[in-house]
Amino acid sequence: MKAFAAPLDDILFSLTHAAGADQLGDWDADFAAEIAGHFAAFAEGEIAPLDEPGDRQGCRLEQGRVVMPDGFKACYDAYVAQGWCGLTAPEAFGGQGLSSLALAMTSEIFSGANHALQMVTGLVPGAIRTLLSFGSDDQQARFIPQLASGQALATMCLTEPGAGSDLSRVRCRAVRDGNTWRISGEKIFISGGDQDLSPQIQHLVLARTSDEGIKGLSLFMCHSHRADGARNAVSVTRIEDKMGLHASPTCQLAFDGAEAELIGKEGQGLMAMFTMMNHARADVALQGVAHAARARDLAASYAAERVQGRGADGAPATLDQHADVRRLLDEIDALGVSARALAHLCLVMLERGDAPDLVDFLTPIAKVTCTEAGMRAAELGTQVLGGYGYLSEYRLEQSYRDVRITAIYEGANAIHERVLATRLLPGKAGAAFEAFVAREAARFSGSDIADGLALWQAAKARIEAAADATPAAHSFMALTSDLVMRCLWARIAAAADAHPEPARMRRLLRHAQIYRSGQATALAGVIDALLAEA
Repeated sequence: MKAFAAPLDDILFSLTHAAGADQLGDWDADFAAEIAGHFAAFAEGEIAPLDEPGDRQGCRLEQGRVVMPDGFKACYDAYVAQGWCGLTAPEAFGGQGLSSLALAMTSEIFSGANHALQMVTGLVPGAIRTLLSFGSDDQQARFIPQLASGQALATMCLTEPGAGSDLSRVRCRAVRDGNTWRISGEKIFISGGDQDLSPQIQHLVLARTSDEGIKGLSLFMCHSHRADGARNAVSVTRIEDKMGLHASPTCQLAFDGAEAELIGKEGQGLMAMFTMMNHARADVALQGVAHAARARDLAASYAAERVQGRGADGAPATLDQHADVRRLLDEIDALGVSARALAHLCLVMLERGDAPDLVDFLTPIAKVTCTEAGMRAAELGTQVLGGYGYLSEYRLEQSYRDVRITAIYEGANAIHERVLATRLLPGKAGAAFEAFVAREAARFSGSDIADGLALWQAAKARIEAAADATPAAHSFMALTSDLVMRCLWARIAAAADAHPEPARMRRLLRHAQIYRSGQATALAGVIDALLAEA
């Protein structure tokens, strides 16, 4: 089994050259490399070695509290001591005040080393952002330093037994009690709903304050402890038994008149919660990228050593000398490289702050494309290893199990496909994306972007004219992903010499071009057929 190795060269190349971070005024590639290198050393040395034993041991519920796998608490303490929990928190609240691009580097590395542990810690930046946007000055002063220092971790409490994607069905209720609020109800699928890593937990809870559908939802901070230090009335009723992420406690929580504070205004809970959800969706995209990169590393390492059959010269050959295995390895690699570029593009545009409509359009594309890339890469990696890929020894089966959730949580991929086709495409976001691609086509005049744009525009017109576009939403997402990938591969090709392995980048570009040939035309035909039947 090959030890985890962070893909530092690929990450830095993608941010700087594919996503355009070098166009940001405060981007310092050398400083970024230093941050990523320090975290990579920590992840490789301390976080990754806990991944396999944590998966085998899992979490357990003892006397109503979650006990994490052996070694996780010591690892979290080291994570806190090194200051990683406050990487992007404002300096005024005890953080380091770095950009979301620094977090993108550490988040991908963390997920590749130990997705389960990353899940428990990963909601902190989104909670901080939510508090900065909607919390009062007093709430920010009390809550953000706890998150930045590692004193508290955060949860996002939305889902209920009867309310998954349809949040209008939320029944968890908050009622006023003097100067505070009391929350009663049940939440399910709460990542890190309880754990013994941090002394405290900050639960951000979506609860009903009136019966006006989604307008009756408000956001609350429900702390794990009351002001007097006693435990708040939040209890774990069970830990879910999951396909993967065994070392990440997914809890059912019961709120029994738990004390809470309103965050923002009554009735604006969904708006506030989406701030946290949008951060989580970007993070999930990077989780998909991390699994794709890990699959490539494991499969390429194995294929370079495993001798099977003979080559053209009759001599014994390693797996990677066989044409079909090379095809699989290049596809895995291309999936990771292109997905990373897409996730980074979203984050760079977010950091620029001058194209919010484009960011709105790119975010669901990144969530869907990057998570599907991670799942596909893990599947193909398993195929490269053959029977050994099906065994736990080489760890691809764990990656296959762990990555599967990324297409489900933070909005199932089909929901994002529907939102793209029905809500974002007809508005300013769709126009911003079209203008972006047109600029990229003019910038790379010798590429295939213009051809892809023409197909996409024709499909767009059909989608917008349809009485019901939802039957074609999946295919339109795939066509849109193909188009943005054309733009990103053109950027990668133009900057290939800046990568430590330029020949590899060009080989992957050629692979993407060959296997993409005809795909967009076929997707456009599928969209035509589906809408003709609707």
